[in-house]
Amino acid sequence: MPSTTTSQEPTRREFKPYKPKKKEAYMSPAQQDHFRAILNAWRDELTEELERMRNRMQDEVINCPDPTDRASQESEMALELRTRDRERKLIIRIDKTLEQIDEGDYGYCEECGADIGLRRLEARPTAKQCIDCKSLAEIREKQMG
Repeated sequence: MPSTTTSQEPTRREFKPYKPKKKEAYMSPAQQDHFRAILNAWRDELTEELERMRNRMQDEVINCPDPTDRASQESEMALELRTRDRERKLIIRIDKTLEQIDEGDYGYCEECGADIGLRRLEARPTAKQCIDCKSLAEIREKQMG
């Protein structure tokens, strides 16, 4: 998704990977600030997109006399609504993740307590499990159907 923000703040995709200093402790204040900035930028992007979608829906009037055109337009709107609902839920998850940073619990696996790892958090800042626990959970899901 291309950046459509008008502010000068970087978007989530424009952040450079964090390079820890020698002997820097995991989830140091600098690392926490880095991930806080990524999460805030991501939340801002999603919030702006939700607002644009809300404005589009208010501006667009469904007035298609042709049933096929109307059905197509309604189908597109339903897909857009589902997408925005997922984004709304992601914003809630981002807010909870920001709370974890403030509480000092960010970056540690909820299952085993191990470090999730900077690279994994760079890829998925809202990750709650280390790669090993996540892999095991996915295997269990596949086995249970």
